[in-house]
Amino acid sequence: MLSGYLATVVAALFAGAAIYVNVAEQPARLALSEGMMLLQWQQSYKRAAVMQAGLALVGSLLGFLAFASTGYWLWVLGGLVLLSAWPYTLIVIKPTNDTLNATQPQTANADTRGLVERWGRLHAGRSGIGIAATLLYALAAN
Repeated sequence: MLSGYLATVVAALFAGAAIYVNVAEQPARLALSEGMMLLQWQQSYKRAAVMQAGLALVGSLLGFLAFASTGYWLWVLGGLVLLSAWPYTLIVIKPTNDTLNATQPQTANADTRGLVERWGRLHAGRSGIGIAATLLYALAAN
């Protein structure tokens, strides 16, 4: 059952990191000028993407392992929910990411600000995914 407890911790780390971005980092970056805002987003995103993708993958695998050892379906459901961060990011958020990454900070403007604001709203979906997976894992652990 250790895998289930670890899955819960990893899902909570994923959720916490995603929520931090929405409640602290995004508002702070939006207080910057367009060029600095974009540069901060670009530097932050390339680091955070690796961390969040890894947490989603590891947390899901641990959930699937917990299911294999217990047979309790909530572990699989939690793992699938957490793993859904990958297609959500690739299908829903990636077009915005690509546009923001292709923009040079010195050319950032009001449209760029709108894209960063949109990105923040889309990123809230990842926060929701993390919260949902954590709650499912917590229910499975009880």
